Amino acid sequence: MNISKFKVGSQQKKVGSRQEAVGSRQVAVGSRWWTVNSTLIIPTTPNCLLPSALCLLLLIALILPTQTTAQKPIPELWGQRIHDDAHVLKQETIDALEKRLKVYEDSTSNQIAILTTPSLDGEVLEEYSLKVAEAWKLGKKEKDNGVLLLIAVDDHKMRIEVGHGLEGILTDAHSSRIIRNELTPNFRKSDYDAGVTAAVDAMIKSIGGEYSAEDSGTEMSTTNLLLLIGVIMISVFFIGYAFYKEFTGTSSGSSSGKSKSSSSKGSSFSSSGSSSSSRSSFSGGGGSFGGGGSSGRW
Repeated sequence: MNISKFKVGSQQKKVGSRQEAVGSRQVAVGSRWWTVNSTLIIPTTPNCLLPSALCLLLLIALILPTQTTAQKPIPELWGQRIHDDAHVLKQETIDALEKRLKVYEDSTSNQIAILTTPSLDGEVLEEYSLKVAEAWKLGKKEKDNGVLLLIAVDDHKMRIEVGHGLEGILTDAHSSRIIRNELTPNFRKSDYDAGVTAAVDAMIKSIGGEYSAEDSGTEMSTTNLLLLIGVIMISVFFIGYAFYKEFTGTSSGSSSGKSKSSSSKGSSFSSSGSSSSSRSSFSGGGGSFGGGGSSGRW
């Protein structure tokens, strides 16, 4: 039978089947001594002593306190669409957005809500955003047409959470572009009123099919390409006309008539282009959520 020694101050006691330590006493395990600052009982069996490393792990597990992390609470909805818990929006901005989103909901049944919070308090942005959207039950149950804009000011993080019913319209690409082009530039200037207002406008337009998922740089390159094609066509026309006049001796009167017709064509093209750029319809929403949307930082 293995007999371990139990030492208290200058005294030693023999313990048969177990060892006990109280206060700051020392325990002998095999040929080594361990100092324990709390009550501990280590069972032993004849001819079988726990390895020193395993005993040390048991000591650490029993001595270290158990740490628990509190989850960030979800604010109550209280019938409001704008929750400025971070106090970064002006009251006139809140009132204007509340009025606009109410009219929007009355006409489409879609719900858009906004939450600003000082910090996520250690929560994962996507997880907390989904918790809020589900707790607030945004959108109609049969349509799942709700959208949540969450802004964590001190963390410099934001997310657009999109309901199932709108994921095919307000896509992840649209949400990402809204964050990049509408929210981020304004937030970097600490202009939260302009950023949130522009984001609401963009979300409504996106749901209505009026907001492109492509960046403005891509759109500008397309415009430049069309202008280049127009210049090439006009150049070809004048070169062809010069050859025609040289070899056929066309009168100046007929040439002026053609130039007038060409100018009238150009004017009609520009007018049609301006009319096509005017758009006026929109729709939008949210409901049950499955992680659709996009996140960003500034």
